[in-house]
Amino acid sequence: MSPPSGTVQRDSATRPFTLWTEVATAYLAPALTAGLGGFLSGQPAVTRAAFTSIGATSAVVACIVGAWLHRGGRPRRWTTSMPRPLLTLGLAITAVAIAGVAGWFASDWLPSHTPVPDAGWLKRLRIDLPLSAGLATTIVTWRWHGTTSRQPT
Repeated sequence: MSPPSGTVQRDSATRPFTLWTEVATAYLAPALTAGLGGFLSGQPAVTRAAFTSIGATSAVVACIVGAWLHRGGRPRRWTTSMPRPLLTLGLAITAVAIAGVAGWFASDWLPSHTPVPDAGWLKRLRIDLPLSAGLATTIVTWRWHGTTSRQPT
């Protein structure tokens, strides 16, 4: 039997958006893949960064973006009505810009204005932070929009 007119039938294969699983996935996926890549290529700096700046940035950004999008289960009207690719692209560009500024701040400004030493790992933040933020935002936004567009209103 088909659903009544004006309702959306929820796909039984679609799982609801659960923030803690998105954050765990956002940490584990890049941490394990980059960590394995660093280990296999003999680059211990990449292996360390995988579990710190890469994985942690992904998890924090996924938590922030996911919580902002989900907002207690009541999403903002414009985020659900905007086309999925446009919303994803807009939020990813915003996250990359913010993380890029944070990476620059940490790598250049901190050593010259604070007692933080100018270590090699600080230079990695210019790449690690924006890349991790962009990927986490893209994945979380895409998955979130996919679950909200199928929920009955």
